[in-house]
This record gives sequence, C-alpha cells and structure tokens, in this order.
Amino acid sequence: MKRSTIDLNSAQWRKSSYSNGDGADCVEVADGFPGLVPVRDSKTPEGSALIIPAAAWSRFVTAVKGDSPGL
Repeated sequence: MKRSTIDLNSAQWRKSSYSNGDGADCVEVADGFPGLVPVRDSKTPEGSALIIPAAAWSRFVTAVKGDSPGL
C-alpha cells in the first residue's frame, strides 16, 4: 500500500453551516484538494486530519442529510 503525505499547512478549514454558534463538537473540512476531503476535529485543530476520498465523503453527507438507516 502506497502512502503519500498531503501538506495541510495552508489549508482553509471551514465548519458546517449546521454547526452550533459556540463552535463545540464540530468537524471541519478543507477545500482545494481535488478528489480528497481533509476532515478534522475543531476542538483539536493541531491534531491529525482524516483524508477521505471525495466520492465517499459525498455519499456520507448524502446519507446523513437523508438520515439514512444504512449508515
């Protein structure tokens, strides 16, 4: 399995529009990585980020919005 490193130092992170006002318990995603979606915990921005294939992220978001029991 080949692993590569993605530099997230200049990533522009954003929270969901559904995030509560005080910013607690949120995930953030970064745009600008074709085919990938970096995801991190907003409570620990200096921590690790998950790098998820964009197609998988899209299916996840669609399922969550539809409250899919298949998730």
